[in-house]
Amino acid sequence: MLRAVIHGDLFVPNAAKIVYDKFMTFSEIIGQDELIAHMQNALRSRKTSHAYMIEGERHAGKMMLAEAFAASLLCEKKGIEPCGQCLSCRQANGRNNPDIRYVTHEKPNLISVEEIRQQVNRDVVMRPYAGTHKIYIIDEAEKMNESAQNALLKTIEEPPDYVVIMLLSANSERFLDTVRSRCVILPIRPVPDEAIKRHLILKLGLPDYQADICAAFAQGNVGKAELIAADEEFNELRADVVGFLNRVKTVPSYEMMEEVEEIEKKYKDRAEEYLDLLVIWFRDVLLYKSVGAEAKLIYRDDIYLAQIKRFANAASFEGLNDIFTALDGARARLRANVSFRLVMELLFLTMKEV
Repeated sequence: MLRAVIHGDLFVPNAAKIVYDKFMTFSEIIGQDELIAHMQNALRSRKTSHAYMIEGERHAGKMMLAEAFAASLLCEKKGIEPCGQCLSCRQANGRNNPDIRYVTHEKPNLISVEEIRQQVNRDVVMRPYAGTHKIYIIDEAEKMNESAQNALLKTIEEPPDYVVIMLLSANSERFLDTVRSRCVILPIRPVPDEAIKRHLILKLGLPDYQADICAAFAQGNVGKAELIAADEEFNELRADVVGFLNRVKTVPSYEMMEEVEEIEKKYKDRAEEYLDLLVIWFRDVLLYKSVGAEAKLIYRDDIYLAQIKRFANAASFEGLNDIFTALDGARARLRANVSFRLVMELLFLTMKEV
């Protein structure tokens, strides 16, 4: 069984178990040198902001960075890394440090105003239990509705001097301008493929060819690369996506509904990954059609390369643009809880017409 570090509170359906060994120190985090330097400068000077927003896609390591910063800020040695040995660090390692508060929410797609009031606004008046700061980590913070954001804004505007609020977000566009303007924005950058590949080989023991495939599909996201490496069903998912794409033009509309029903049974819980693989496929088609560069393709395995070329020769630039628009629309509908089957039927019908 491959071992991997956890990147936030992840639930990965059908994937191999991800092992949470310990929180990460800054020196163990791959890439993000600029972001880490900013955090460590704040730790070095002991001048921290009251509100940070770490932006990045799912699995990119937002929680790791937030936890490394929180642990360092509370570490008894007061350095720019958590020592891992003091009581505060040991508690942070077990996620039971009383001065690091994880804001939770009951509904999967909503952080309500009452949850913010209960877990943040009414809690900040109590001073830290043992440390110099009290840190609130709000994962998936973009799920706060407008009322919740306005409630949080009151705390961000006039917080006690010991409070640090960390918003972790995959979609910063959902925040009110008033909230964003009061946060230090820390964007996570894509990590080069070679750095991810080296990490997978050295830390997870992957063979070279497998690390190359995982890094290519991760598109700069270390956490996603680790999840792919640990996921025994990833190659089956990829093959099913491409297999359906090769049939979508010729399959009758009435049979397409049956196919979508089968896709729903197998992959409803992996809808985001399914769409990611579709986007990557058509990105490769567009890239090959534009410049004919095989080396830069992600689906560059021999079994897929001929299909990429065939798609590129058959598709127009206008048609590919329509498909990318349809893929964006499908992702937005799924996030708005529209029926998976309806979303995929509309998407595949668009592909069929193009």
